[in-house]
Amino acid sequence: MKLLFLGPPGAGKGTQAKMVAEKFNLMHIAPGDIFRQEVREGTELGRLVEGIMAEGRLVPDDVTTQIIEKRINSPEAANGFVLDGFPRNVAQAEALAQILGARNDGLDLVINLEVPEEELLERARTRRVCSACGKPYNIKLDPPKTEGKCDVCGETLITRQDDNEETVKQRLKIYHEVTEPLFEYYNRDGIVISINGCGDLDSVFQRIVQSLEEKGLSGKR
Repeated sequence: MKLLFLGPPGAGKGTQAKMVAEKFNLMHIAPGDIFRQEVREGTELGRLVEGIMAEGRLVPDDVTTQIIEKRINSPEAANGFVLDGFPRNVAQAEALAQILGARNDGLDLVINLEVPEEELLERARTRRVCSACGKPYNIKLDPPKTEGKCDVCGETLITRQDDNEETVKQRLKIYHEVTEPLFEYYNRDGIVISINGCGDLDSVFQRIVQSLEEKGLSGKR
């Protein structure tokens, strides 16, 4: 199964993509998570992208595409993958098509999570991440068991630098201008489905799984 999650910043793509990947034993590929890990580790790539991400801008296509190609062609992705945060524009989509086309492959489904903009801004205000392992939380929709502490490693939760309202609005502006054209791009193949991304995590997840079942994809391993 080869899936792509689309939707505006804060729609829950990362969380839902991880849940789907875990359920169907797929590799979760998320450039944003990869970049943030590099920033935490202080690598050369991390230093390159830190300022870009803090301002809500997109990492250059060539950097992102190289990272994606490496992971798609890795043994861990042999069973399939879930893309989250790539492609973000038509040029990246065409690069992805070339990567998959080289192995006579393609995407099975594009899942678009729909969430109103005011809800997205509220989610940004209530989102926290672990300062150590990067696990995301929402203090309203998906709070930690202990306030301010990560369920996984027990470290302190923080507000991401790129979750301030000004940066989120800038990211939404870029999304509308740059990423939304992907709907038309993938609609040519008839593989886009829209899912209501509002509500608790489990409700949204069940909508996604039901859609996969209706498309005959849930039995693929």
